[in-house]
Amino acid sequence: MWDTYIALDLETTGLSPVRDQILEIGAARVECGEVTDTYETLVDTGIEIPERITALTGITREMVSGGPDMKEAVEGFLAFCGGCDVLLGHNLPFDYGFMKQTVQRLGGSYERRGLDTLGISRLLLPELPSRSLDQLAAHYGISQEHHHRALDDALTAARIYERLWEEFGGRRPELFLPSALQFRAKRESPITISQKGYLRDLLKYHRIESNVKIDTLTKSEASRMIDGIILRYGKMTRR
Repeated sequence: MWDTYIALDLETTGLSPVRDQILEIGAARVECGEVTDTYETLVDTGIEIPERITALTGITREMVSGGPDMKEAVEGFLAFCGGCDVLLGHNLPFDYGFMKQTVQRLGGSYERRGLDTLGISRLLLPELPSRSLDQLAAHYGISQEHHHRALDDALTAARIYERLWEEFGGRRPELFLPSALQFRAKRESPITISQKGYLRDLLKYHRIESNVKIDTLTKSEASRMIDGIILRYGKMTRR
């Protein structure tokens, strides 16, 4: 079993690292099987949270409002990880893709190795009807207080990794070693001049207070924010 890693889980506004955004980051530093530190934060993306995401996670716009923005939240996570370059998660490529795309959007680079409990369990427990996080937790008798919240799911994935190692590590030790994670982050265009003007006018027209730094938005982020405002408040009309 790998002795030091960062267990990571993200809650997001959707499934696409390019179109959607990180909503919550939960991480735990695990050393020799012991959780030595944790990191947990909601992220104020400045846009509406889809109803289906609130229904799944319980996270509302009011909960994130006024909290850390994406830059602060992600920089806090990177500082928490320090020099540890091994991530662990359940369906880790999903979380890694979001984090890598977001770090690139913020002007950085992000290359990590990983341990994916979903991939490991698919190889070692093919008889189970499902290898979802909650089903594996039930299989191993691991309690979950807040399923679909980032830190709780990260800790659950770490416990599943330990139980898989206890059961199969002696026979398949190679499955419990980290490997390079692969995700090609897409380059995104910056917000256009016309989008900046329209977004500022839209916020002013509807008297919306926002801490979003408009100049730092990408073209797709600006488009999503504009669509969200229009959906909730309506378009500007001539007076």
